[in-house]
Amino acid sequence: MKKQLSPKQIVNCGIKENETIAILPEINQLLATLPPVKCWKCLSKKILKPRHPFALHELFYQTAFADWDASQGSPPAWYPSEEQIKTSNIAALMKELKIASYPELHTWSVQNRAEFWEIMIRQLNIYFQEKYRQILDLAQGIESPQWLVGARLNIVESCFQAPPNNPAIIWQQEGGTLSILTYGELEALTNRVANSLWNIGLTPSAHIAIAMPMTAESVAIYLGIIKAGCVVVSIADSLAAEEIATRLTISQAKAIFTQDYILRAGKKLPLYAKVIDAAAQRAIVLPSSSSLAVKLRNQDLSWAEFLSTQEQFDAFATEPDSHTNILFSSGTTGEPKAIPWTQTTPLKCAVDGYLHHDIHPRDVLAWPTNLGWMMGPWLIYASLINRATIALYYGVPTERGFGKFVQDARVTMLGVVPSLVNTWKTTSCMQGLDWSAIKTFSSTGECSTPQDMLFLMSLAGYKPIIEYCGGTEIGGGYLTGTVVQPCAPSTFTTPALGLDLVIVDENSDRVDKGEAFIVPPAIGLSTELLNKDHHQVYFANTGRKAYAPTTSPKAPPLRRHGDHIERLPKSYYRAHGRIDDTMNLSGIKVSSAEIEQVLNNVEGVRETAAIAVAPPQGGPCQLVIYLVVAPGVQADKATLLDSLQTAIKQHLNPLFKISDLTLVEALPRTASNKVMRRVLRAQYKRG
Repeated sequence: MKKQLSPKQIVNCGIKENETIAILPEINQLLATLPPVKCWKCLSKKILKPRHPFALHELFYQTAFADWDASQGSPPAWYPSEEQIKTSNIAALMKELKIASYPELHTWSVQNRAEFWEIMIRQLNIYFQEKYRQILDLAQGIESPQWLVGARLNIVESCFQAPPNNPAIIWQQEGGTLSILTYGELEALTNRVANSLWNIGLTPSAHIAIAMPMTAESVAIYLGIIKAGCVVVSIADSLAAEEIATRLTISQAKAIFTQDYILRAGKKLPLYAKVIDAAAQRAIVLPSSSSLAVKLRNQDLSWAEFLSTQEQFDAFATEPDSHTNILFSSGTTGEPKAIPWTQTTPLKCAVDGYLHHDIHPRDVLAWPTNLGWMMGPWLIYASLINRATIALYYGVPTERGFGKFVQDARVTMLGVVPSLVNTWKTTSCMQGLDWSAIKTFSSTGECSTPQDMLFLMSLAGYKPIIEYCGGTEIGGGYLTGTVVQPCAPSTFTTPALGLDLVIVDENSDRVDKGEAFIVPPAIGLSTELLNKDHHQVYFANTGRKAYAPTTSPKAPPLRRHGDHIERLPKSYYRAHGRIDDTMNLSGIKVSSAEIEQVLNNVEGVRETAAIAVAPPQGGPCQLVIYLVVAPGVQADKATLLDSLQTAIKQHLNPLFKISDLTLVEALPRTASNKVMRRVLRAQYKRG
């Protein structure tokens, strides 16, 4: 017999006594008579409501699965119904291929990669000005696959297949009301941007930066640059002027789109001023409110001066491997990797959205993000190519106003970073909202905790969370989930369709917990870097042994990614952060070297080592700094911590918060004088 709950346990969760008396008999009946899975299904669907305190949800979940074998991983909190499976995009693909189970589908997609991508290109109705004559050519090796050989296209044309009157973007300013931009209106604005670029001499192949919040205008600017045959340089608006300058220099951007200010949480944060400090060549400046609130440099243009009235533009078609977007991601050195996206990369975004996030026409997608991070472009392509709607909130996502926007916009897919969910849970700011329109959640950027993800599911009456692990150099995810498999909080259920992975140890032997390597090829995987040796970063010394029993030349080379992954029973997976000296902070990838370069210039500091430490209970990594004080300096930890945090805010990113500072006499080093950060991580975990 299952454990019974007492009235006191229910009341202690914040439930009134009269409601406790009313629901307790049915609860205990379910606990006593049903096996764990059926019991939880009944409790989550019949008894629990989003309005109930999370403590009650957690109590029911833990009690229902009290006898669950912990070695099996977290118990699923959502199970797909037959109807949900039947109406999914994955089920439609399985029916077309006459495949009976999801594991068979994944195996088929890996064994028949060219056919898989050709079917998806046809399913998404990707538009070509000249059709490809071959889907995949491996003559140059798996590291350099040639996709869509002979084709000419502009991927933006595939973003406008929905009826012109359908909503393309639903947006709302902080404290404002909902506004809608239709597909027809977005296409017209996109064309005006493209025409305007050519009018001022920014012709095909020109690199043009965007450092703006995610707004309806920035989406049109992004699409307009690419439609004109130019290349977007993605720069996060939160970056300091020095980091903006670094990205402008690496990309050799000829111009930049920006705003005068960012309006957020009642504050005016200067943005154009940072662009000036970054010595941008030319800026097109949008107003954050009704009119510009800054005086422009002589070479700069206001949005009104720039924007053409011409609403027709013929897309400039290029080869499939032509660059469309330069994004930046940290490696193990101080300079960020400059990663080109091509005309084919958006196909990965759209296919992951279609299959793994189960996006359908007229779905509404919200994901608090920025064009400077890959999830900004991902959101554009996953939404528009799938004929869905982008939902943009211009305020901060940590407060109730964002949740009200999700409710009012009838968002069907909500993307998050785990630290954002933790804030919602801590502040209870989303309680009492109607998120019943949500069909799926997605989580990426950081490791999550089962408790936070269970809380997220509870806000919408238990909907699945697609845990999504990938990167800028993948164009999407390599490890993810589906809506046709049970969802256990904080776990992945499958490698992405069309991709495979292996987990290996230091000897390149297959293990259940170790470093994840991707088995190429796949559309979306990068093949070059602007400022680094692509082979050295991703393929050098990765070996083949883990994928094939022998080192046969036929065994594909493995592609390094750097995530620490654990394979759980029943083919589930869990992420444990990074293997190398990069870290994810607030959903943003940054290297130890980048942080240390900033901190080592603080007065009183001799040298530092930055490490990311996962909390014992799991979840987002925390930034910990080890510091050696300069000779003759009186060490005051509180003052140093304040100075370090200020330096990060001014020179790197204000979103990065130092969790702890440890003063040491010296940093551990190898014989070749390299700092051993892994030793510091182990030392910190031991306390």
